[in-house]
Amino acid sequence: MTRICAPVPTLLRSLVIQLRRKNVALHFCAEFYRDGRGTAVAIPVVMYQPISIPSTPYSSPQPLELAPLSDVVARPRNESRSGIFHGLWRRLSRERRRRKVGRSYDMALEVALMIPAGARVLDIGCGNGYIAHHLSGMRNAKVTGIDLQRETEAQIRYLQYDGVRFPVEKTSVDTALLCYVLHHTQDLQTVLLELRRVLRNGGSAIIYEDIPDSAWDRMLCSIHDLKWRGRTGPCTFRTSAEWRQVFKLHGFEIVTERSLSRWRNLAYPVSRRCYFLRVRK
Repeated sequence: MTRICAPVPTLLRSLVIQLRRKNVALHFCAEFYRDGRGTAVAIPVVMYQPISIPSTPYSSPQPLELAPLSDVVARPRNESRSGIFHGLWRRLSRERRRRKVGRSYDMALEVALMIPAGARVLDIGCGNGYIAHHLSGMRNAKVTGIDLQRETEAQIRYLQYDGVRFPVEKTSVDTALLCYVLHHTQDLQTVLLELRRVLRNGGSAIIYEDIPDSAWDRMLCSIHDLKWRGRTGPCTFRTSAEWRQVFKLHGFEIVTERSLSRWRNLAYPVSRRCYFLRVRK
């Protein structure tokens, strides 16, 4: 069944015209909307479907039986407000999705400068998967995402993580990416030991973390903890000095460390740092 919409100037509440054709019945039903000036505009919905007609000529005294009109098409919209609210909700959803994909693209651009082309990348705690998706195109990288949920929004190579062991082979990863993940982990030592296991000799890890340097940062981190506590458990934030000590104890060498602008996320303006680590031989 096919529906074709075309605007007409006639203002009608319901218009149903049944035309007889050889093997087709046409049904027109007007549906009403309001344009930007508040003027009602009738938009007829045309639906056609085959019908069974005997091979007698049209002059036959027997009346032709037309196919019944679908209830979905024949019923006009009586509540225009629900349509307006539905349209607004769809527009807001699209805008949120665009912002989400855009932020992931900006992050992927930054990360792409730190990984070699064609590298085997493991995105630990990949979330919606858009960073991994962008990276695979930017650097022709073989990116695999892992997280606790069953699937991701982006179409990437994804493996579900059981919270204990990374679902990849030993020394099979060139670069690991952890974007604001470590403060959510409930067993940091296990995660870092697994990170050492899957990275090849001389492999690298790119780690982004929120840093509670000031009272303002500590307040924002506490709010973040309250927001995520029910989903991932309590968050543990550490200072930059504490992170350096943690990485050193687990056999990582800090190649570069840099501060990031707190204003890259206006809704969460906290101090941030990026660590580029290499497995110590």
